[in-house]
Amino acid sequence: MIETDVLVVGSGPAGSSAGKHAALGGAKVILMDKKSEIGSPKRCAEGVSKEGLKFLGIEPKERWATKEIDGIRLIAPDGTDVWLNDEIKLPEAGYILERKVFDKHMAMDAARAGAEIKIKTLAKGVDRLEDGFIVYCESMGEEFEIKTKILIAADGPESHIGRWAGLKTQTKAKNMESGIQFEMCNVELEDPNVLEFYFGKVAPGGYAWIFPKEDDIANVGLAVMASETDKTAYEHLVDFVKTCPATKNAQAVELNVGGDPVGGFVKNIYGDNILVVGDAAGQVNPLTGGGIISGMKCGMFAGKVAAEAIKENNCSSKRLSEYEKLCDEDMGHKMKRYLKTKDYLFSLTDDELNSIAHAFQDVKFEEISTSELIKQLIKVSPNALLKLGKLF
Repeated sequence: MIETDVLVVGSGPAGSSAGKHAALGGAKVILMDKKSEIGSPKRCAEGVSKEGLKFLGIEPKERWATKEIDGIRLIAPDGTDVWLNDEIKLPEAGYILERKVFDKHMAMDAARAGAEIKIKTLAKGVDRLEDGFIVYCESMGEEFEIKTKILIAADGPESHIGRWAGLKTQTKAKNMESGIQFEMCNVELEDPNVLEFYFGKVAPGGYAWIFPKEDDIANVGLAVMASETDKTAYEHLVDFVKTCPATKNAQAVELNVGGDPVGGFVKNIYGDNILVVGDAAGQVNPLTGGGIISGMKCGMFAGKVAAEAIKENNCSSKRLSEYEKLCDEDMGHKMKRYLKTKDYLFSLTDDELNSIAHAFQDVKFEEISTSELIKQLIKVSPNALLKLGKLF
């Protein structure tokens, strides 16, 4: 029997952030992951904001910040594009990561803070105790148990830990996008420093993206809602690559797939002796599907609250509820706003999206941010004003 104050299951960015800050707060921490290599395979387009990294106190490193982004290009179904470049304030622009390096960097940060790392370690079950949990583990054919006062579930969108511990954390199928992506070379971008987003029937219920990593290397992917199409995400991606001018001569060197929870926070992200963070908690921007920074922020909140709870010898649900309060204060109102905007935007026809893109040609944007785009959408679309006007 191994005993610890805090056990974090899952060492993605959210889990490593939780482990790091719990250890910095003085708790004895174990951070475990079922994979042999932390960060592999990657399951996202790898974009993060500069402001988010600054908030978390993380300095960009050349090893994992592969490309600095200075603009965004939005492409309507008819090809009309809206350019948001470096003449505009860029609070939500930033870097494209090399996740396989970045995730290890974050886990190493947790280790340097004092956390013990266990790779290739699978959680097979959970039992509640009066003062915590026992987690049944297997590593390299060896079975063992870890007793922990606080369990932090950071095991991704298919999370089992929270449910095993008695929380209702399952994401409904209607709120789970199917994401798929190629990493490609020979990509011919108009501007290799700009993120590209494609909307409409190219990705029903979602959008397609091209995120540059080097001059001719990019992540090319899309996310769809299964309820909105009879085709698979892979079929949509192959069609997109064939028809998009930027990728007609490109070659894939990697394929990534995964679910993306876009329904907002799950209802239960804390309980007696347990916290849920990252994708497992639905801490993903419902509109963009991005969750690295939001997951890491909430991981930081979870780690700090867990460390304080250990010091106070009070790991009750009431004490740990501070975690939900911190998450809600930081991004709760934004999540609700983005969720309603997503539902509206993805209900539009291609013709309606084209009309909005045409109207955007005459709009002067003050900054590149999700909130600014929504504000301008409301200005140019009477339907958007009707549906979303009360959000601002």
